[in-house]
Amino acid sequence: MNTAFFNNIIWGNSIKSYLLFAGILLLWLFFRKLFSRLFSHLLLALFGRFGKELNAAVFVDLLIKPVQFFISLWLIYLAVNQLNYPLNEAIYSRSKLVNKAEVINTITLIQVIDKLFLLLMIISLFWIALRIVDFIAHVFAYRASITASKEDDQLVPFVKELVKITTVSIAFFVILGYVFEINVLTLITGLGIGGIAIALAAKESLENLLGSFTIFVDRPFIVGDFVKVNGIEGTVEKVGFRSTRIRTAEKSLVTMPNKKMIDTPLENMTVRNYRRIKFDIGLTYNTPIQEIRVIAQKITDYINEHPKTNNDAIVTFENFGSSSLDLQVLYYIEMMDYNPYLKIKEEINFKIIEIVQQSSGDFAFPTQTVIHQYDAPAGGTESQ
Repeated sequence: MNTAFFNNIIWGNSIKSYLLFAGILLLWLFFRKLFSRLFSHLLLALFGRFGKELNAAVFVDLLIKPVQFFISLWLIYLAVNQLNYPLNEAIYSRSKLVNKAEVINTITLIQVIDKLFLLLMIISLFWIALRIVDFIAHVFAYRASITASKEDDQLVPFVKELVKITTVSIAFFVILGYVFEINVLTLITGLGIGGIAIALAAKESLENLLGSFTIFVDRPFIVGDFVKVNGIEGTVEKVGFRSTRIRTAEKSLVTMPNKKMIDTPLENMTVRNYRRIKFDIGLTYNTPIQEIRVIAQKITDYINEHPKTNNDAIVTFENFGSSSLDLQVLYYIEMMDYNPYLKIKEEINFKIIEIVQQSSGDFAFPTQTVIHQYDAPAGGTESQ
């Protein structure tokens, strides 16, 4: 084959270079998804034993986009380097004196392009690393979900965030060192007073971070506990670096700073055995005394016989109200989820209504008796 044709120069590049450039771009265009999946499965083979209980599709779906981005960058960079460009002209120059000699520093467009590719390569590699962290956390979260303890359910997302923040921080310093050619050690050493100022500005964030560690060490609650703090009641869904998320009974999501979770009195209602129920029943004043005793006894017996109470109910004649004779009902329901608790409370309330209605008593409601008295004038008659 005559190679002279491929060596012909057009616009500063040989036909062979143009063909290589076009071939690599076509290879990227048609086979990028295939290459990405092959590379993802190659990584899966390295982590396969670790996450063997999970579907491989989870791992591949996590990695397909960052791997495709990395391979695309690599192939485009390989294609671009097949051609020569008139890009060596300086786009920025600066002169300075070094040992009484003038030194001119210049930056060319090709240098900017190389740095841009390097920046994107580093970002893509750390993107892949973050997705691998997501997969590892997914495996541990699955293993934690099949254990009886809830502490590991709380620990997995916390460690996941910690590792991801550390990875992003490393990526930031790698970019500073390799792309912008900054001496990272000198930068860290030179923070000095500036670092103190930043720490003071981030005082609240640091307090919340320390609060998260306090929660993990003292364990006043874990994920899944029903808590009451700062007037908010709900189930803890997640403990993060800065805040704790609580799902209320109204299904809204409340984000509470960790500092408040440890500084504010917190009631963990999951660790208690029973929920206390206390309320008054108002009976009419014409209810016989003996019937009041019977009603109180029947309510007490029913609550104590209920399988979800602590068999320690007490119903007493508490007070002479303005329009009723008040019975105080006090009992405890065995601790459970909020919705079943409401149903049991409702069941007992219906039974109390039934007991009162079956007796000769009745529920009182606010009433007033008004007595009108008319006295006619002495020695006279009423005028019309």
